[in-house]
Amino acid sequence: MGVDYYKVLQVDKNASDDDLKKAYRKLAMKWHPDKNPNNKKDAEAKFKQISEAYEVLSDPQKRAVYDQYGEEGLKGQVPPPEAAGPGGGATYFQTGDGPTMFRFNPRNADDIFAEFFGVSSPFGGMGGGMNGMRGGVGGGGGGQRFSSSMFGDDIFSSFGDARAASQEPRKAPPIENKLPCSLEELYKGTTKKMKISRQIADPSGKTMPVEEILTIEVKPGWKKGTKITFSEKGNEQPGVIPSDLVFVIDEKPHSVFTRDGNDLVVTKRISLADALAGYTVNLTTLDGRSLSIPIDRVIHPGYEHVVPREGMPIPKDPSRRGDLRIKFDIKFPTRLSPEQKSGIKRLFSS
Repeated sequence: MGVDYYKVLQVDKNASDDDLKKAYRKLAMKWHPDKNPNNKKDAEAKFKQISEAYEVLSDPQKRAVYDQYGEEGLKGQVPPPEAAGPGGGATYFQTGDGPTMFRFNPRNADDIFAEFFGVSSPFGGMGGGMNGMRGGVGGGGGGQRFSSSMFGDDIFSSFGDARAASQEPRKAPPIENKLPCSLEELYKGTTKKMKISRQIADPSGKTMPVEEILTIEVKPGWKKGTKITFSEKGNEQPGVIPSDLVFVIDEKPHSVFTRDGNDLVVTKRISLADALAGYTVNLTTLDGRSLSIPIDRVIHPGYEHVVPREGMPIPKDPSRRGDLRIKFDIKFPTRLSPEQKSGIKRLFSS
């Protein structure tokens, strides 16, 4: 498994984004090298590890790969099963079209700190100023001495918060893309794999193009307008937090059914004779079953026949379904012969 990033940040494996931010804020302030001048080497190693742990666990895709393959798999030292190609600091994602490669190089710890707090170190400037006063006044060396240990963590935390509020990098607006789905896909659920191209930046600010495969699990019953968000998957650029990439479910037209909430609606065009004498509706459902629905009553204009639980799955509880509603378009004859008119009169007068 290599380094246990959860232990490094002192959080459990179900930690939320807020939990990760709180843990990083506390530990980064504690172990910043400028706050540990007497133990700077160890503090630098600890600070770097804390920053790397936060970078991985705060990114859903990196976190998923780390949870499955560990640090070695994340950095490409131990490629996941069935992955192909060279290692060298790469994370592999298996797709339907074969493996693709996403480059993961831990960012500079100071850059992460600066993005989080709005300043690379609230300690360096203050510490330097205090060190300059340690010589005292006159030749006796009895002047007042200052060190960072005289200031509690609260002083540094509030300083960082103030800078973060004023200098926190802005986030680029979200990018929305339609995700067309057939009614069959929304009925049964499906997995969509979307290939994206974007620019990522290394610690120096230099950008390079990468391609990624994003996997979207479309759940049974999802409706048009449902949004799936991939956090910060837009182009990276200095001083700007990448935009979120948002896919919006769009429903393709169907040749037989239309959707009304959780219900499915179908319209059958029938003759006047069928409307009066009885009619059987034959349908193939969205999951391929054959339905035969006899209508043994007079079908009048505006009549709607309801078949319970043959509609769309309800997203929060796919074991439940809406209804199938069958509407009718009755074809009335444009003209009747005298004999037909007499026959109809006799039929309805008896």
